[in-house]
Amino acid sequence: MQSPFTHRDVEFEAPVAALPAKERGLWQEIDALLVAVGCDEETRAAAAWYAAAGDDPDSWESARAHASETLRRLVEGQQQAERVWALHAAHDAGGNAEGLRRLLLAIIRDLRVVYLLLARQLALMRAAAALPESERRELAQLTRDIHAPLANRLGIGQWKWELEDLAFRYLQPDTYHRIAALLDERRADREAWISRCVEQLQTALAAHDIGASVNGRAKHIYSIWRKMQRKHVGFGELYDIRALRVLTANVSDCYAVLGVVHGLWPIIPQEFDDYIARPKGNDYRSLHTAVIGPDGKTLEVQIRTEEMHRGAELGVAAHWRYKEGGQGDAAYQARVAWMRKLLEARADDEDDASLAAELRSELAEDRVYLLTPKGAVIDLQAGATVLDFAYHVHTMVGHRCRGAKVNGRIVPLTYQPASGDRVEILTARDPAPSRDWLSPQSGYLATASARGKLRAWFRREDLAANVAAGRQILEREARRLAVPEELLERLPARLGRKTRDDLLVGLALGEVGVAQLTRAMLDAQPTPPAVAAPSRKPTRGGDKPGALTVEGVGNLLTTLARCCRPLPGDEVSGYVTRGRGVTVHRNDCAALARLRTNNPERVIEVRWQSAPDRAYEVAIVVLGYDRRDLQRDITNVITNAGARIVASNSYSDRDRGELTMHLTLRLHDFGELSALLTKLSALANVTEARRLASG
Repeated sequence: MQSPFTHRDVEFEAPVAALPAKERGLWQEIDALLVAVGCDEETRAAAAWYAAAGDDPDSWESARAHASETLRRLVEGQQQAERVWALHAAHDAGGNAEGLRRLLLAIIRDLRVVYLLLARQLALMRAAAALPESERRELAQLTRDIHAPLANRLGIGQWKWELEDLAFRYLQPDTYHRIAALLDERRADREAWISRCVEQLQTALAAHDIGASVNGRAKHIYSIWRKMQRKHVGFGELYDIRALRVLTANVSDCYAVLGVVHGLWPIIPQEFDDYIARPKGNDYRSLHTAVIGPDGKTLEVQIRTEEMHRGAELGVAAHWRYKEGGQGDAAYQARVAWMRKLLEARADDEDDASLAAELRSELAEDRVYLLTPKGAVIDLQAGATVLDFAYHVHTMVGHRCRGAKVNGRIVPLTYQPASGDRVEILTARDPAPSRDWLSPQSGYLATASARGKLRAWFRREDLAANVAAGRQILEREARRLAVPEELLERLPARLGRKTRDDLLVGLALGEVGVAQLTRAMLDAQPTPPAVAAPSRKPTRGGDKPGALTVEGVGNLLTTLARCCRPLPGDEVSGYVTRGRGVTVHRNDCAALARLRTNNPERVIEVRWQSAPDRAYEVAIVVLGYDRRDLQRDITNVITNAGARIVASNSYSDRDRGELTMHLTLRLHDFGELSALLTKLSALANVTEARRLASG
């Protein structure tokens, strides 16, 4: 028979009539299960198309082009899940089942796929008795490891219990049949006894004018076995083989029912739990008590409101957390909560597009789930690199890492794999990690644990080597920014280091980043006082006024020296000229040193004042190996950074293939210069970009 489904004015007819009778019957059972839990027609259509695609892939491929994006996502999600089933079959999943469950949720794009997978697995398990024993056990193992826990987490109790019981029946048939036989002993007598208890309690509740429904609660074989294992007791010592569940209209009625139950039968004190006053960590709420019922037999009674019952069974309380003993993380709980929300019927006027957008936002994953070559699942924070993966596998694997393959393709160590990728680490015989891996700007490591392991390695190395490596970093940055030696003496204290050697070790180990160092160099400059700007204009150089103040003198003309081109943040001094006011030099300027020797009385103190709208000239040099468009790339970086090129002079050594560019730029401050030099240094073929000590 044909089975039409309509979604957004597009009709899909799955060719289930062409399926063999066995496959058609399986699909019909899957469809009935989906209807029972309230799945929408599009989800049911995806189940039909997947059944058809399994028998005749061409039928789906021909219909795929006309299917909606959502339907394609649902069908293809079921196909992608085959990767997880293959991993489970190929490898021992004993301790890796949770990883495979998380991988499954990470690779599927629409979480309704989980319902399709569970319904299909339950239908297969119901028919598993006809399979050969090896296939039956393999199917049961997959069900126990993957599907039953997912059904539990979704709160679909009727699927969870049946999946668990069927898996238990095929994996441990002797134990299953032994417990089943114990339950079957005098089943009619036990059911008659439960009926007596229901009648007695209903009569008592009616006498107290309490409206409530009372029913016997079935105890499943797998649940009985788990409790026997957990409590180390025999079958006869369990209190809840015989159980009732009472559903009321409100919380006050719950406690009223509890009083009636305790007045009707003697209580077993140690078996009472008030999960309404003290809910579980997952917000599970109910009253649990055990009593001595008629004929001296124990009886468990659960009391909750209708709302609490719906929450525990269908999606408000994360029932799985305390049953499985796992805490879970916030992102994973958000996934489960949204899977439950998708189960609920949507209002006719609800906007599908807005719901989809909200769903994508809520399910933003903060972990990636990766596979080792042996199929084990490794989860790392989002943005982790293959080098992070290596250190997570083992510290020495990280230290010995020399390359990586993702899905068989060679990738750089900075590559960030996606969930479901298979990562293989290529190692050398001896450990030889690089200090560059510690630099945040390099992008090699994203996780703190990997950086900690790498720092520990270098800390164990020779102290002299760390000091030398740190000194190289410090001198490189000081040269790049033309920072004088006397300023460097202030850096350890500003960076929380006791001595200069301590600072150098921190730089070598990556505990002090280059960006921190550059910022400290700027902050070490004297803080400019807040004074009014002079009103007179300079007579030369085009420098804007108002950025300097001269000690003890007001409204005096100042001009920035062209020999050293000081910038705000530089330590400076003024030289009183004849007829041209004060010329301002950097303190490390060679010309100022000569003037100070010849005419020390003319050298005066000047200080920068705050002037964010001012611009100043600075000379830099850029060195590199010449290539096509290198000069254009350099000028583009400068222009995009908001700097202005005042003058430019370049020289190309054709024999050595080297390029030297001298540029005079107009910038606002020291920090802007530092950022620009960093961008220039990052260009391809550029070997050095630094400030010139003199113009």
